Amino acid sequence: MVKFLQEVSDMFEESIEHKIRKFIESGDKGQVFTPKDLMELGSEEAIHVALHRLNESGFIKRIAHGIYYYPEQSEMFGQMPPDLNRVALALANRYKIKIQPSGAYAANLLGLSEQVPAKVVYLTDGDNKKIKIGKLEVIFKKTTPRNMMLAGKVSGLVVQALKFLGIKHIDEKKIEIIKKRLSIEDKKILGKDASLAPVWIAKIIKEKIIGN
Repeated sequence: MVKFLQEVSDMFEESIEHKIRKFIESGDKGQVFTPKDLMELGSEEAIHVALHRLNESGFIKRIAHGIYYYPEQSEMFGQMPPDLNRVALALANRYKIKIQPSGAYAANLLGLSEQVPAKVVYLTDGDNKKIKIGKLEVIFKKTTPRNMMLAGKVSGLVVQALKFLGIKHIDEKKIEIIKKRLSIEDKKILGKDASLAPVWIAKIIKEKIIGN
């Protein structure tokens, strides 16, 4: 009887595993997710067992506690590392928080710096957290509601990047890089949100980036 129940349990877990595999395959390569994203597919225990098996088989990769990656392959470089922004967004969804790239990473995302910092900092309305992803450290830093008013918007990214650079290090070359990264719609949003930025940044946005 015990053996029969174990076999039934194994069959159920395999069914959940198949559902999870199909769910992941329906998305794009490079996606990052947590068990929370799969809760509609089965019980918490069955999902964890299935994810363990899929990780062991190499179908997915566990990149930190409770964070999984559907590997993206490159003909030249082989398996690509997960996109940090996708990792952060998956964690934000898991903890139900808002996040905003800041500092050197915000500058990197806008093309103002080619180097990805060893510590990637996100401002958040949630608790302070640190998560190790390989050699990188993703840091969630609790900040004020005002600093989170532009979270998740292109305006927030531009403001944080300019804050990091500082007024003395923002030249025409950097302004042109930002302008090329922004669509017409991005510039409209940036113009509307400029009043929420520090005065010196609002001036740069209006006079140099959107030209108003």
